[in-house]
Amino acid sequence: MTPLSSHGTPLAPQPRRRIKRRKKRQKGNALPLVLLGVALLGWVGLRAIPTPSLRKIQEVVWVSHPQPLAMEGGDPYIRALMRTISAAESNTSRPYTVLYGGESFSPANRHPNLCVPITAGPNTGNCTTAAGRYQFLTQTWEEKAEKYHPRPPAWYTVWGEYSFDPEYQDMVVYRWLKDNNAWGFDLSVALREGRLDDVLRRLSGTWTSLGYGIESNTMTARLPRIYRNLLEEELQNAPAGSYVNPTASPL
Repeated sequence: MTPLSSHGTPLAPQPRRRIKRRKKRQKGNALPLVLLGVALLGWVGLRAIPTPSLRKIQEVVWVSHPQPLAMEGGDPYIRALMRTISAAESNTSRPYTVLYGGESFSPANRHPNLCVPITAGPNTGNCTTAAGRYQFLTQTWEEKAEKYHPRPPAWYTVWGEYSFDPEYQDMVVYRWLKDNNAWGFDLSVALREGRLDDVLRRLSGTWTSLGYGIESNTMTARLPRIYRNLLEEELQNAPAGSYVNPTASPL
């Protein structure tokens, strides 16, 4: 005999109703399992990224706005260019003490001269001594510091080294970029004429991440926009035509 409800209609079989509830519970429990699987795959994916690459992802905090220079004064166009170079070469929160690959070095007052293995790109298998905000190779730093450093080691210092402190990294690069003979034309004038592409092309032989070279990176395409933003800031801080030349200022 089929049981009836209080309104005289047959009641649905109880076992079948319990089965339906069980199926709903099973469907509800599947969603957390799916989310857990996605999270696990994401974790495995991050683990598969080489440690230096992962570290770079974590430390890129000045993607569109590299930190100000340690050096004071100078041509705002060249200052903006220097910060643009660092956006491509040392885009971390500690650019003055970064090695190729993302590790930091210490002490920071001299070039570390550490050869770090290259793990990607056309030079894979070699190593590089690139260090600091402008990723100076040891030999390049020694050559440019001898020519442009404002404070050479004392003559009586047998093993004297040029200071690699942040302001000196900036000043060596600033003087280098202001040396028309070094580049074959006046970078400052070219920048004032809006010829950023010409400037980056000329510098790309030294800093390959600027484009036109063999080692462009994810920042390369953003550099024109980054430069425009930085130039606006530098012009506000030191209006064109009224800046102090740091090459003549004592430290």
